[in-house]
Amino acid sequence: MGNVLLVAALLAVSTGLGLWWRARNGRYTPVDAQLLRRAVDEPDVGDHQRLTAAELGVPLGRRATFAQFSSEVCTPCRRTAAVLGQLVTEHDDLSHVEMDVVEHLDLVRRFSIMRTPTILLLDARGVVVGRMSGATDRRHALAALEACPGGVTAP
Repeated sequence: MGNVLLVAALLAVSTGLGLWWRARNGRYTPVDAQLLRRAVDEPDVGDHQRLTAAELGVPLGRRATFAQFSSEVCTPCRRTAAVLGQLVTEHDDLSHVEMDVVEHLDLVRRFSIMRTPTILLLDARGVVVGRMSGATDRRHALAALEACPGGVTAP
């Protein structure tokens, strides 16, 4: 009887953790407002919260840029890149760049990237305004853009 209860408890805990993990996938988390204000108002202080076109290897979007950190063996990374690429074709003021975590370890450390894909949402100046981790679908990406200062609405 004790083994059955132990197995049932382990199943309940692992199911709960799995549902929690799934619910967090792709969800947008904005940067703390105070940190964002400092990054904008004090450029020298905020440089660690900003990415330049030179660091990205592509021009920043006039409205926003999705900086996606991926790995070669990441299946959700490919799906996320396709979703973000489609949004960029629909909105000419957006940009998307996919960066390999192995080739950009300095940025991985700087932005505390712990899993792939992780997408940093940058404003037009390259300031990180939010992030999404895990597989991101169109709905999550549009919600992130709407939460970003200035907002973008779905076509």
